[in-house]
Amino acid sequence: MEAILEPLVEATISDYIKVGTQSYNEHYLHLWEGRNPNPYISRSFTQKVVSKDIQDNNLKLFLIKVDKSIAGIVKLVLNSPLDEYSAQEALLAQKIYLLKAYSGQGLGKKVLALIEKYAKDMGKKILWLDTMQKGGPIQFYLKNGFQIKKESELTIPGAVRAEKPMWVLTKVL
Repeated sequence: MEAILEPLVEATISDYIKVGTQSYNEHYLHLWEGRNPNPYISRSFTQKVVSKDIQDNNLKLFLIKVDKSIAGIVKLVLNSPLDEYSAQEALLAQKIYLLKAYSGQGLGKKVLALIEKYAKDMGKKILWLDTMQKGGPIQFYLKNGFQIKKESELTIPGAVRAEKPMWVLTKVL
């Protein structure tokens, strides 16, 4: 399975919204009161939000493609400071979402490698992200060379209290 990160353009915004929303709903409904992810979806996956994001020079959005199919999405914040690291040194992987049909097949590892290469090509010193303290993703990231840096918290209204604790993870490049 070969994966590529295809940069998002105006013509593919609807694909990004569809796949982002679907993958989020497949994996993260448990985070929300009444299993209602609208507080998150409304600030992440609307035409207005994504159109604005692709105009922002500090953001890079991608479709994850496997063969000709869209398997997920990625959103990177190109210059994102973290503690002792300046914006020029640090890249934030803000969203890495795979459709459930592509989970557990090694695609996540390939996508991380593509993001790391992208960050290295930009001259970044670290790649960082937030992940939930509970659930499978934390183990995936630790297994792939990330380290826990500090605690964080999901701050969007409507999140289930027990699900709010997060970790900030870093990987030195």
